[in-house]
Amino acid sequence: MSEIIKPYKDSFAGKKEQVTQMFDAISGNYDGLNRVISFGIDVKWRKKVIEIVSKNHPKQILDIATGTGDLALMMANLNPDQIIGLDISAGMLEVGKQKIIKANLSDKIKMILGDSEEMPFQNDTFDAITVSFGVRNFANLDKGISEIARVLKPTGVLVILETSNPTKFPIKQGYKIYTNIFLPIVGKLFSKDKVAYSYLSESANSFPFGEAFNNILRKNGFNNVTHLPVTFGVATIYTARK
Repeated sequence: MSEIIKPYKDSFAGKKEQVTQMFDAISGNYDGLNRVISFGIDVKWRKKVIEIVSKNHPKQILDIATGTGDLALMMANLNPDQIIGLDISAGMLEVGKQKIIKANLSDKIKMILGDSEEMPFQNDTFDAITVSFGVRNFANLDKGISEIARVLKPTGVLVILETSNPTKFPIKQGYKIYTNIFLPIVGKLFSKDKVAYSYLSESANSFPFGEAFNNILRKNGFNNVTHLPVTFGVATIYTARK
């Protein structure tokens, strides 16, 4: 990604600080709005992620950029010893903590405020690491990916769910209209942060996907990299091992 996309064009703060500010601001209505803008299809994508993770029979799971904990909560059904949800937004984590308490899973899922590029974990700690719609928010993508490789066990699996761009007509053209027009309008109507969903659409359009992202994973410590486009390529699931 040649240009670093940031949420607030008029701010001198770094991307990491801006992303934290943005997600803190939209945390209260993020879940509901996310279901609207994805038409609920994101739940199906997450189920596919869990299906891939389950094959590793993980006991220690790390969910990076966990947000409000949707994926972490769903992975509790895999019966691991522990799931750690990591995020830089205290606002998103607070929403997630309440959901975990309501689900009576506080003994299974631990939410931690932290930076994915400098994680407070020892080498080779986790059997599985997941990231859903989070890697494009990394301030330093290479550093974030190499840090994931550091804390993943040699036998572990990394599964990433991220936006991508359809390449075939007419889905490609329809997706452009959706991300450039529909998504920012809905975000402005229902979110306190008027630029947040413009940033999310802009970052989605500019982020490397498919083989380009596979190469980034390989460059930063991963092999056996595969990718699976879902729903006509509007998102992609990446699977990789050390």
